[in-house]
Amino acid sequence: MDIAIVIPAYNEEKFIQRCLDSLLSQTLKAKKILVVDDGSTDSTAELVEKLSKLHMSLDVISKDKSFHHKPGSKIVEAFNFGLKNIDIQYDIVCKFDADLIFPKNYLEILVKAFQSNPRLGMYGGFCTVRINGSWEVEKLTNPDHLRGALKAYRKTCFNEIDGLVAAMGWDTIDEMKARFHGWEVETNPHLLVKHLKPTGQEYKKDLPQLFGISLFRMRYSMSLAFLTCLKMAKQKSSFSFFKVSMKSYLRCNSKKNTFLVTEPEGVFIRNYRWSKIKERLF
Repeated sequence: MDIAIVIPAYNEEKFIQRCLDSLLSQTLKAKKILVVDDGSTDSTAELVEKLSKLHMSLDVISKDKSFHHKPGSKIVEAFNFGLKNIDIQYDIVCKFDADLIFPKNYLEILVKAFQSNPRLGMYGGFCTVRINGSWEVEKLTNPDHLRGALKAYRKTCFNEIDGLVAAMGWDTIDEMKARFHGWEVETNPHLLVKHLKPTGQEYKKDLPQLFGISLFRMRYSMSLAFLTCLKMAKQKSSFSFFKVSMKSYLRCNSKKNTFLVTEPEGVFIRNYRWSKIKERLF
């Protein structure tokens, strides 16, 4: 199975060399690795350009800098821009962040997983961060959630879910749409990737407000939104996050806030979320 990797990058000169070295030295090589320089002001593009002269599979393209930095929108827009410029045939498409170091057999394990299960639509490992000298799993989400930093899609699944939505919540919507269409989403707890820049360092202060809006746009019910905002606030040890995000959700309406999923998809998402809550409780 041929693999195409798209890596959005903005001012990643500190990390991208190590990321690309880990991908270029894989036991199973990607057919194409495309870095999308999203208007960097450092030497990100120059570093990748220099490395690409040594590796035929590596390339870099430049995109005009995004003037908004809303979580989700910027990185997905860069990914979609890169995907349009992929000039090869592929079976698996990956969206990887530029601050990751992959184990040497990551892509080999990835391909074996897709080959062994024809209904596997999305697959990936877990991010680890360095804490007190050791690498520990970054526990920001449920273990069945595939992190946005290292998404891998079977091409037929990716096409069926109509690609990625450039909005906050995109990395939940893609999984839910895949499951809605009968695809399986699998995470491998033994496949560990080093995350050099912990998640959330660059999020803006308006994150709670955007989070509440994203829940409405994914057609969460009020009770489900309440529990989700409460859970996120607990993770961040911030009750104000709960108040702002929930208030933002309640202020939304279908006249000013467009939905990101269809009504049948929304029903599926609500049922899936409640089933997982019941599993954890009982």
